[in-house]
Amino acid sequence: MSARRADSLQRLEREIHACRLCPRLVGWREEVAASPPRRHRGERYWARPVSGFGDPRARVVVIGLAPAAHGGNRTGRVFTGDRSGEWLFAALHRAGFSNRPVSERRGDGLRLRGAYVTAVNRCPPPGNRPTPAERDNCLPYLVRELALLERARVLVALGSFAWDGALRAVRDLGHEVPRPKPRFAHGARAAAGSYVLLGSYHPSQQNTFTGKLTEAMLDEIFERARELGRRSA
Repeated sequence: MSARRADSLQRLEREIHACRLCPRLVGWREEVAASPPRRHRGERYWARPVSGFGDPRARVVVIGLAPAAHGGNRTGRVFTGDRSGEWLFAALHRAGFSNRPVSERRGDGLRLRGAYVTAVNRCPPPGNRPTPAERDNCLPYLVRELALLERARVLVALGSFAWDGALRAVRDLGHEVPRPKPRFAHGARAAAGSYVLLGSYHPSQQNTFTGKLTEAMLDEIFERARELGRRSA
């Protein structure tokens, strides 16, 4: 990545952090930060929109729904500080994308190699359900991230919301996407412009506690993503 593109990615991060486009989400992220559960009392919450992070030269981009109210909204890093993040970063470490299996917050020393982690929405939505307008307000940030991650070729969508958001972002970049829209499923694969889109169940407690998603299933997704990324090099 050129120095100019790296600077552009940092400017985009600062723009995301200052966003207040969605009044409902602004109110919610600040409300949960002001009244945290007992386990997080005394901690200072990030309570701002959360940008993506990772290797600017990444071949693989992992896309989630949004930061968790007491996860990324607290730590300042998407998929950090909750059970979903524990599963994700452990899997990224096993696949060779991360220098450590645990991430606690921004600046904790975790580094990604060949991967970038982001989300469709940048603020935690009540009930994990952004409205269509809130999704559309946030989607341009994902579009701009993908444009700046010029080596990215594999998009791993964690859940159906991320699958739909990824396809919308690819379309907004000017790429041709399949018609009819490919259906989400764990292990689903679709060609979308210059990208390969892979679907995975979200590593939420609902999925991991019930066995709907296992470590082996998640590992297989990232093994496939790594191999597809290598083929496109």
